[in-house]
Amino acid sequence: MTPVHFAFSSTFLLGLTGLAFHRTHLLSALLCLEGMMLSLFVALSLWTLELNSASFSAAPMLLLAFSACEASAGLALLVATARTHGTDRMQNLNLLQC
Repeated sequence: MTPVHFAFSSTFLLGLTGLAFHRTHLLSALLCLEGMMLSLFVALSLWTLELNSASFSAAPMLLLAFSACEASAGLALLVATARTHGTDRMQNLNLLQC
């Protein structure tokens, strides 16, 4: 495994472990998701550059567009949660309550 591949896989796994173990606030979970998406974007961009293929050149931009949509939806949920519950702590969020 090259150092570049190790860096991107460790970045993705660091975001995944942050999402799994450090879930006190909704904002920290959203930041971990965004870090995972950015590591996937950079890895996919470098993969298309290594292949020298024009057929995969649109895939990183499509992933970046979906990442931006995911970030905007996450921020909208964060604002709505902060307005209704008064906080973004994950312990206060219960899906069974109205």
